[in-house]
Amino acid sequence: MNSTVKSTLYSTYKLPHQRLANVPFTQVSIEDRFWTARMKASQKTTLTACLTQCEQTGRISNFAKAASLTDGEFEGIFYNDSDVYKVLEGIAYSLMNEPDDELEAQADRVIGFIAAAQKEDGYLQTYFTLAEPDKKWTDMNKHEEYCAGHLIEAAIAYHQATGKRKLLDVAIKLADHIDSLFGPDKRHWVPGHQEIELALVKLYLETKEERYWKLAYWFLEERGHGHGVGYSWDRADWGAAYSQDHMPVRDMSIVTGHAVRAVYMYAGMADLASLTGDEGYLAALDRLWDNVVNKNMYITGGIGPSKQNEGFTEDYDLPNQSAYCETCASVAMILWNHRMNLLHGDSKYADIVEREMYNGALAGVSLTGDKFFYVNPLEADGTHHRVEWYDCSCCPTQIARFIPSIGNYVYAINEGQIMINQYIAGTGSLHVGNDEVKLQQVTNFPWDGRVTIRVEETGDTAYDMLLRIPGWCRNFTLKVGGEQLVRSSMENGYVKLSRTWKAGEEIELSFEMPVQKVYANPLVKENVGKVALQRGPIVFCMEEMDNTDYDLTEVSPDTRFQAVFEPELLEGVVTLYAAGSDHTDSFQAVPYFAWDNREQGKMRVWLPEKKDATALYEIQ
Repeated sequence: MNSTVKSTLYSTYKLPHQRLANVPFTQVSIEDRFWTARMKASQKTTLTACLTQCEQTGRISNFAKAASLTDGEFEGIFYNDSDVYKVLEGIAYSLMNEPDDELEAQADRVIGFIAAAQKEDGYLQTYFTLAEPDKKWTDMNKHEEYCAGHLIEAAIAYHQATGKRKLLDVAIKLADHIDSLFGPDKRHWVPGHQEIELALVKLYLETKEERYWKLAYWFLEERGHGHGVGYSWDRADWGAAYSQDHMPVRDMSIVTGHAVRAVYMYAGMADLASLTGDEGYLAALDRLWDNVVNKNMYITGGIGPSKQNEGFTEDYDLPNQSAYCETCASVAMILWNHRMNLLHGDSKYADIVEREMYNGALAGVSLTGDKFFYVNPLEADGTHHRVEWYDCSCCPTQIARFIPSIGNYVYAINEGQIMINQYIAGTGSLHVGNDEVKLQQVTNFPWDGRVTIRVEETGDTAYDMLLRIPGWCRNFTLKVGGEQLVRSSMENGYVKLSRTWKAGEEIELSFEMPVQKVYANPLVKENVGKVALQRGPIVFCMEEMDNTDYDLTEVSPDTRFQAVFEPELLEGVVTLYAAGSDHTDSFQAVPYFAWDNREQGKMRVWLPEKKDATALYEIQ
């Protein structure tokens, strides 16, 4: 491991038109009971499981075949290279958190195959090299630039983790190949599955080569002008809207098509808006965010209700049992909303990151780390379960790169300000002006709303501490130096504390965490007459195994709830015990992210409610 490697990407940086500077996970040490368990499962189990599956399914040997190191035909689906790249990215992030010589050696072996498979002109996709060499760059939906994007992200991450350039050199050579083909006065091209846009911005940040971000900008500007060609454009039930090519991106207001493609594109737009200040992009992103979050998002943070297009249908179409809610889409929502928070410095985006982290995204992997959900319904009939792998395994490998990088979302910096976006125990090493500041968070979040923030190290310069007050929080108390603050300044959803801080000072923040009844917008027809339960950031569900009267259960005005932390259940979770007037409104509920980790059975998030119950607030 080379700990001296420096990078813009993995140090605090601020793009020209961002309000906040990013604080990467490499400056955040997580010492959190909740997330440490998930990170250990990821490093010890998830990454190994994904590597093993990539070996067994031919994803890795495809590179050896493409390099003529071994004989054989292409195995799998044309975009399978991307899974290998995402696992390598996850390994890189995990190595940054905790060195692992064996894991690094496995990655080096795979990288050797990848480098050998690259063509002299820079081209790299094993499907076309092995199966259809005469059809490269003919179908815009064949994921050539999508795979390239994931390679670029993995290459940058691995270089920063180890100091080794082999994969980064491969990525640069491939990016240069793509740049030689597409752009102004060259071929038209619309990436059928977005991803390369945000990856090219990362490559610009790594290399300072401006033509990379300009190519990303050009790819976005190609949309909506009739250039799209490929099988998804030819399908009458999909068409250009499936890949968000139905209008120029700056004119968009309503989310359409494939959910992951759409949100990856919005993340790329946010990156380009951060670089250029493009007002058209900024306005479109605000409109699209409102449409996605307020009209097309489930309480779990899941998006994309339809299996037919792995995406969107119409506003307020949010069925429960048939909900698609791809795990990849929930992670993509985190990537996009984090960027929006950096752009605007508004807590509502960090609220979405939190909702996805603890619900929609985390449900995608078992507690053991070796079984996965692709689809995340809000109601199940007993036949939907996590599995070890899929033919299309974008979701397991997405989780493999997401969990090790969870520290990305804890802090952000503005001039003279520290923003605390997520409450996760551990330390953050931050830079405010010329001063180095070290903060320690002590908390049992998300099970307990008490957070202590201790200033371990600081300089002599005054700065603001901004603490996010989550959207689900109705009451909180705040103490600084042991003195309770009755009034405090608020700024875009953050409590603002301004002073010259001293080492040893503590902030005590306590969020009330009652069990809350949540009601859908009345336009969500499926949930009329139903209620969901949430405590803090955690959405709960009923599992059949815990409730003998599962099919008869309903919530009544008499139902009372008790939240109990049970250390032996599901690796330690808060369970809700409901007690009412009879057996129909007395039941047990567990966190949604932890369902299907025990016996097989039915599950549901939205529960029937007697008509005379009173709503507390709406989430959708």
